[in-house]
Amino acid sequence: MRALSATALTGALILAAAPAASADQTRRDQWALEALQAESVWKISKGKGVTVAVIDTGVNAEHVDLKNNVLKGHDFEDGDDDPTPEEGGLEPTHGTGMASLIAGHGHGPGAADGVMGLAPEAKILPIRSGGMGYADEIRYAVDHGASVINISQSTSQGLPEDREAVAYALEHGVLIVTASGNEGSADDIQFPGEFPGVLTVGGVDKSGSIWENSNYGPEVLLTAPATRLVSASWPGDKLRISGGTSGAAALTSAAAALIKSKYPDLTPGQIANRLVKTAALPESAKGISLPDEKYGYGTIRPLAALTEDIPAGSEYGPLKDPGSESSSAAPSAGKSDADYAAENEKADQKQMIFLAVLGLVALAVIGLIVFLIVKLSRRNKNNNGGPGGPAGYPQYGQQPNAPQQNPYQQQPLPPQQNPYQQQPTPPQGQWPPQQ
Repeated sequence: MRALSATALTGALILAAAPAASADQTRRDQWALEALQAESVWKISKGKGVTVAVIDTGVNAEHVDLKNNVLKGHDFEDGDDDPTPEEGGLEPTHGTGMASLIAGHGHGPGAADGVMGLAPEAKILPIRSGGMGYADEIRYAVDHGASVINISQSTSQGLPEDREAVAYALEHGVLIVTASGNEGSADDIQFPGEFPGVLTVGGVDKSGSIWENSNYGPEVLLTAPATRLVSASWPGDKLRISGGTSGAAALTSAAAALIKSKYPDLTPGQIANRLVKTAALPESAKGISLPDEKYGYGTIRPLAALTEDIPAGSEYGPLKDPGSESSSAAPSAGKSDADYAAENEKADQKQMIFLAVLGLVALAVIGLIVFLIVKLSRRNKNNNGGPGGPAGYPQYGQQPNAPQQNPYQQQPLPPQQNPYQQQPTPPQGQWPPQQ
């Protein structure tokens, strides 16, 4: 069953709508914006022209800090076009909070009050989730113009149709971002976080150190702020302060929207590549090999991701190819992890056999070339009357005792490296960034 408990914001404190006098305090409470250098980021990109789908518990489109930034969406729970949260539902304010962390625009003079999202000019496509998985919701988001999909939820079942939907999103240039979960465990990252092709995000605290409740494992690629985050609530115009990897995923989705706005031709993997290549670690984590099971490649730095000279890279970048663990069709239902492991092992064996045969063929061809060269060389010497000169003396231009080299001898190839596996700690920057 779908479980918000794995990724929902925890320890929420609901606040009344802040009066104008407390605007400065509200902004100070939004420490993640300062840590992510939002003021400098907004001089370059605010996410304009990018739609972020929020697959969650619904979004309060009338919240003062979200109004006009929320598009018409869909409710897959009730089957209608009104994805407004409902009383009595599972964390009904959760989706509104995620939307505000992504695209809140504040209110009041100079938008000085309320919640500011990291990408305040992006648009939110609200999708209230329903059923067992996310396949219909993901396809709806893709077909209705989303460039980024935020799923701060999880389910314990890896449904084949969900895996197909992830591949469908990537094929259409849409990045899916999800949260790792809040149990502080290595065994609780669920779906869609376990699917190849999804960007899974863990959480850090104000010091940049891993949040103690952030789930971890090889699926985690990045981290982002996850503690004491100010977000919009529901009903009305309330705010709340809360924490969890849900918020970390939302901030990462916002960072992806900023990049997509500035670099519209990048693929989902190339957007992830910019975030990965510019991520940073706290001093306490210096020296670890990357990717780390808790930090991934580090904590997002949107300003660096927008401004540094980063080659676009491959189509999938640090994301796993969604076809790497299955054929073009989704795996059959009922297969266990052991089944998939066995299939991968067989595929690896076939690849090794192919490479071995290819190597033997290459050696045979090289041997044939060497044989022909030697034979032609001897024929030329015979036609020219032998080596010439008395025995024991070198020919003109030949150095005595000079070692002869075969110009066609195969030279060793330089080792190939995967730029996303076990990299040393990146030398640039640290987190939190210095203003």
